[in-house]
Amino acid sequence: MNNTINPDVLVIAASNGENLKLAERFATQTKGLGKSAEVLDLTTIELPLFTPRTQERGTPEAVAPLQQQLMGAPRWVICAPEYNGSIPPSLTNAIAWLSVTGDDFRALFNGHPIAIATFSGGGGMELLLSLRIQLTHLGAQVVGRQLLSNYSKPAQDDSIVNLLQLLLQMTPLKV
Repeated sequence: MNNTINPDVLVIAASNGENLKLAERFATQTKGLGKSAEVLDLTTIELPLFTPRTQERGTPEAVAPLQQQLMGAPRWVICAPEYNGSIPPSLTNAIAWLSVTGDDFRALFNGHPIAIATFSGGGGMELLLSLRIQLTHLGAQVVGRQLLSNYSKPAQDDSIVNLLQLLLQMTPLKV
């Protein structure tokens, strides 16, 4: 985590492997557009599985720095694989912990511009739909366009740049 300068775009990878590579491509293209970017690999953060019982034991130490990093970036890109037709556990777990750390479960996401992308070994569309529904429920501004890629249809640089340009035009809403 880079705590010295807040990036223009925080690119969140919800798995290592292909989605981490995709996240790094988003960061590189963001920098090519003259903006700063940082990659956040959720698989490197030690978060216990969220349950009401684990919540009773208190918020894990890793949640506060994660929350600060997310709050410090005005725009996010989330790169996640499809797991069993939905959102991967690393992302679901992080969102669960982040949504219970204050009085308003939507506070971190409300009005936040977010782009979504996937490299999927399967279809990928169920992930994008599920993630869009969840982020919208949390109050985020999800970019209308999304990126779906896989081994037979790899992400093209011009598609990444276009999605970033749409994201960079968005301003976080004051809620």
